[in-house]
Amino acid sequence: MDNPIVEKSSLVPVSDSTAMMHMISQAATDPNVDVNKMERLWEMKKEFDALEAEKEFNIAMAEAQSEMGTVGADASNPQTQSKYASYAKLDRALRPIYSKKGFSLSFNTGETPTDDSVRVLCYVSHKAGHTRTYHSDIDASGKGAKGGAVMTKTHAAGSAMSYGMRYLLKMIFNVAVGKYDDDGNSAGEEVLYITEEQATYLHAKITDNDLNMDKFKALIKAELGCNSLSEIQIGSFDSVDKRIDSAIRAKNKGV
Repeated sequence: MDNPIVEKSSLVPVSDSTAMMHMISQAATDPNVDVNKMERLWEMKKEFDALEAEKEFNIAMAEAQSEMGTVGADASNPQTQSKYASYAKLDRALRPIYSKKGFSLSFNTGETPTDDSVRVLCYVSHKAGHTRTYHSDIDASGKGAKGGAVMTKTHAAGSAMSYGMRYLLKMIFNVAVGKYDDDGNSAGEEVLYITEEQATYLHAKITDNDLNMDKFKALIKAELGCNSLSEIQIGSFDSVDKRIDSAIRAKNKGV
């Protein structure tokens, strides 16, 4: 005869983990319990706990992001003329918030699709028991924008790992890098600039197509009031990109 306690499993509310655990405990003490049904009960409990843990993860992530503001840039890349928030500054700004919400982060590396890249992994764990893995593949060839070697393989790998950690930290918590405009005309309005990645993209596009960088800098200074690529505001990125495309077409036509 089937055990009546096990037969009642279908009546246990899926949302009641305590009741399910109580039923499993009772079934475990019955020598006549059906082993297959016991195993199924355990699987149901594990699935339920996993769903609850993921739910708590998502709630905590939303709460953490709601408390995170824009992080100001504190470092610069002279080659690409871009400013960015260092990992140390991001960590100082974000760790107290995500730790308070029950998150912990750990980094590692994994297999990459190419020999000239590094896959940086970030395991984001929540105290409820759910862990989500993020990754980013970063170039580690050690070559510059025009293909020439600019650093050793070892240096390139280390640089790629550092960049990947910083990039993932921003991506996981959807953090913007910028500053508050305090020129007296915007009443503390938040001003967001293009990302380091976007500045690097524009710089490479200009240099790879042998455009005159000084002429381009004079152009954005006159039209946008920017002294460098890093000072281009996010809303102007597309228009600047199109201006570069126009300059490339003109150059190719010999204009």
